[in-house]
Amino acid sequence: MTGDFNIRNSNWDLSYPYHLVHIDMLQEVVNSFDLEISTSINLVPTRYMDNSQDLNSVLDLIFL
Repeated sequence: MTGDFNIRNSNWDLSYPYHLVHIDMLQEVVNSFDLEISTSINLVPTRYMDNSQDLNSVLDLIFL
């Protein structure tokens, strides 16, 4: 399962200090299909902001 879920969360973005309630719903779906999040081995963001005031964030997720 892949997608741009637009849910920042400390579970997959260590620079983001919050756990959002939306992740709980996504996690229920992921668990119901017995999937786990796949993490990048090079640990770089997959999306970069044009505005230097914004933090880089990882929004693209892959569950296997």
